[in-house]
Amino acid sequence: MKKLLIVVVALAAVGLYQTFSDKGGSFDTSSSSSSSLDLHDSSAISRAFEEHADGVPVEGQGVVVKLLPDDNQGSRHQRFIVQLESGQTILIAHNIDLASRVSPLSEGALVSFSGEYAWNPKGGVVHWTHRDPDGTHIAGWVRSNGKVFQ
Repeated sequence: MKKLLIVVVALAAVGLYQTFSDKGGSFDTSSSSSSSLDLHDSSAISRAFEEHADGVPVEGQGVVVKLLPDDNQGSRHQRFIVQLESGQTILIAHNIDLASRVSPLSEGALVSFSGEYAWNPKGGVVHWTHRDPDGTHIAGWVRSNGKVFQ
């Protein structure tokens, strides 16, 4: 019952976000790529998964279904799994040596993201959810609770 309530609340939040966007609301996403996918369409991520793609710029949104421990090997990454509207799950690996930690973040939270997709058999991973300090890579971001982390 609790999981069903979380899904219903998340879907309501998506509807509110879409209404906000449709009425001219905007967030600072000037760093997003024109080749990225529409925030309300996870089909590009699904295609990237089916094609075992790597290095594909994507945008998406979904509900956090699992918080994972940070990856502290090499550059530190905050890790969490997001379930897309399609039902596909995807790992977000957010570099916390180059960007602020997404906080607060909890299971059931609605997040939007922009980054680079890399295939794996579990659904894929989105990384590069931050600015590139060298300025040679498309900047990504994670949006949660009305704040952008990049």
